[in-house]
Amino acid sequence: MRNTAMKSRHPLVSILLAAACASAAAGASAEEIGSVSTNFRMTGSDKVVIEAYDDPQVDGITCYVSRARTGGIKGQLGMAEDPPEASIACRQVGPIGFKAPIKQQDNVFSERMSILFKALHVVRAVDRKRNTLVYLTYSDRIVSGSPQNSVTAVPVPAGTVIPVK
Repeated sequence: MRNTAMKSRHPLVSILLAAACASAAAGASAEEIGSVSTNFRMTGSDKVVIEAYDDPQVDGITCYVSRARTGGIKGQLGMAEDPPEASIACRQVGPIGFKAPIKQQDNVFSERMSILFKALHVVRAVDRKRNTLVYLTYSDRIVSGSPQNSVTAVPVPAGTVIPVK
């Protein structure tokens, strides 16, 4: 009987569950620092939010991402598709330390921007020549991504070697 129930499950439900699990497993969670309203709606305003993400692999670095968030009923229910624009600024907020060797380039944070198809990403790349960590934010979709992006860099103090796998 259990197999019958599994077979009759709608494919969209499976996709939604997989997307939710992937989003939850994507790593760091955002801490909302502040927001401003940009478009008043009776059911909830559109906003630009500022969120802080601590790099999960590198102690002492926090990335601040500002991005648009759609309000209204769809926004409150998580059904709205947020615009793809985002800005990033990463800063050294404490002593830099590496928990383990890091990849030359790695998707550090991901967060969904619509119920299924769009995600915001923060990618970390290592600039070995300048001993710097470079962070890029962009959004993607299953069908087509957005060319809009933002980049920031955090120099690692002299004498500290970035351990790259």
